[in-house]
Amino acid sequence: MTIAAILSGKGLDVITVSGGDTVRDAVALLAARRIGAVPVIENGVVAGIFSERDVIHSLQHEGAAALNREVRGVMTTPVISVTRDEPVLAALSLMTQRRIRHLPVVEDGALLGFVSIGDLVKYRIERIEAEAAQMRAYIQSA
Repeated sequence: MTIAAILSGKGLDVITVSGGDTVRDAVALLAARRIGAVPVIENGVVAGIFSERDVIHSLQHEGAAALNREVRGVMTTPVISVTRDEPVLAALSLMTQRRIRHLPVVEDGALLGFVSIGDLVKYRIERIEAEAAQMRAYIQSA
């Protein structure tokens, strides 16, 4: 099971922001799309990740003035990413170790997709349930 399997079910559409966008605009996008993070694209590459955590930290340090800052000033860097060939369990382990919830899927510098820990856990549970159903069917047919 690789990240490619997640992307095939989830799709390849990725919502992004620019490093020059304001935190206010990025927050509005997160709220409108009901998502927790977006990749930040600068010069065609993933330069960072902007997440709910970045909003909280910047508000705590700067108050409401943080909303007028550019995303590039509050985003999380460096970017930790995976390729579509990364095993799902390895990606889950990476996310757990690094305490992150979102991973851009990047190959040859191009953003291919964006997965969350929820995407990976959902896929893993579906696979476990499918395997259990196959075992039950096998036992009942014996």
